[in-house]
Parts: sequence; C-alpha cells; structure tokens
Amino acid sequence: MSKQEILNRLKASGFVAIIRSENAEKAIKISEACFVGGVKSLEVTFTVPKAEEAIAFLAQKYQDADVLIGAGTVLDVETAKLAIDSGAKFIVSPYLSESVAKFCIEHDVPYFPGAMTLTEAVKCIEAGADVVKIFPGELFGPAIIKAFRGPLPNLQLMPTGGVSLENIHEWIAAGAVAVGVGGNLTAGAKTGDYELITKTAAQYIEKLNQARNK
Repeated sequence: MSKQEILNRLKASGFVAIIRSENAEKAIKISEACFVGGVKSLEVTFTVPKAEEAIAFLAQKYQDADVLIGAGTVLDVETAKLAIDSGAKFIVSPYLSESVAKFCIEHDVPYFPGAMTLTEAVKCIEAGADVVKIFPGELFGPAIIKAFRGPLPNLQLMPTGGVSLENIHEWIAAGAVAVGVGGNLTAGAKTGDYELITKTAAQYIEKLNQARNK
C-alpha cells in the first residue's frame, strides 16, 4: 500500500482511535472492540509496554481487512523503525521530530507530528509532515482549526484530545480532516467493559458521518 493510499484511507475514515493500556494484551482487546464498532484507523501508542507486539499482532490478523494500524507516541527514529518493522502504516508523535520525519519520508510512511501553534504547524509541514496533529486539542477547541486554516487553507489538521461525542461535529465543521480520540472512547477498558468501547466507537462513527453529510 502506497503512502498516498494510506493517507486517502485515513482521511476517508476521518477517525483515529488512540490505544493506551497497561500491556499489549489489553491494547489488542481494546483495538478489536474498536474495530467491531466500525473504527477503520487506530494508533497503538508506545506508552503501552511492548506496543510493537500489539502492533504486529493486529497488523497480521487484520492484514486483509479494511483497517489501518498505526503507532503513536513515537519520539525517535529507533521507535519509528520498530513500529514500521512491526507493521505500522503511519507514525504519530506528540511533537515534531525532524529525524523521525526524515526517516518516515525515506520509508514512504505518513508522519503526523503534534503542534500547538501556527509556527509549529508550519515547521511540521516544512519537515515533511503529511498531517499535523493539533495537540492537546482541549486547550483551544475547534476554533483553532479555523484560525490555522485562515492563512493556510490547505493545512491538513487532526485534533487529538478534547474530541467528544458532544463536539465532534464542531471539529469536523471547522475543517479537521480527521479526529483522534483516546480516553473518551476507551474508558470502558478500566472496568473490562469492552462492549461499552464498541458501543461508544459506533456512536463516534455515526456522529462523524452525520457531521460530514451536513
């Protein structure tokens, strides 16, 4: 799958589930619950111990499915290489790492670094980022998307943090190409309620589709 195909599929899905947990086994369970709820793209963060094992398992199991497995909280080239070797199709960072950006370009893998200001967003694009992750989104709300896209209308932005069932339509209306959702989606994992994760995922996908169809 080419880099552009991955980007097209991720933007078409418009939703990235962010998977954090105490271990790889739980990360896999959370991921599978998200898939059942209709999620097509997710990132397993490297805050998960042995995240590469979860990525490898999911990439292998779902290689023929219409889903994308990515890696999050990638802070250096070594982790980026481990993630890609394990099957990750895209790389996400909380901030720009120029060395990771270069590595991803060399390996034709989409890179989504985080930014909080317009200057940071521009530096991400100049370094070769494909989509800029607005993080943490809850500090600004959907207005930041419109503010950034005023002077830079072609900027591809994905807010992460602060995206809820109540405001996802505002983020989409503001011009986000996709949204990243973690704790608001996966809260059921704290009590082992994976059915709740599936139900919440389905609600998010429904809300996103409604927002896009307006």
